[in-house]
Amino acid sequence: MSQQPQTIQVIGQELAVIWPEGRESYYPLEKLRRNCPCAVCAGEADLTGQVFKPPTHYNEKSFFISKLDVVGGYALQPQWGDGHDSGLYTWQYLRRLAEGAS
Repeated sequence: MSQQPQTIQVIGQELAVIWPEGRESYYPLEKLRRNCPCAVCAGEADLTGQVFKPPTHYNEKSFFISKLDVVGGYALQPQWGDGHDSGLYTWQYLRRLAEGAS
């Protein structure tokens, strides 16, 4: 299980994270938004396992974080400038994104 980062900060167009072991990760905000893990953005499987993913539309505010909350000590929940706020980015998911997997 991944531990909560020491520091989380938006710097310009990136989210900077310092992990407990001192490693630093930098995430372009656009990459984070386009990889939102919520059911609306990433899709949701039905009972047969087929993933339904509605089209996602972005605007000029979509890649700006207006608020950032830590949820339950296990995830980060950004509120994007366009109002979208249902994505929970777990520490494990953020580490995978940092390693290049999405």
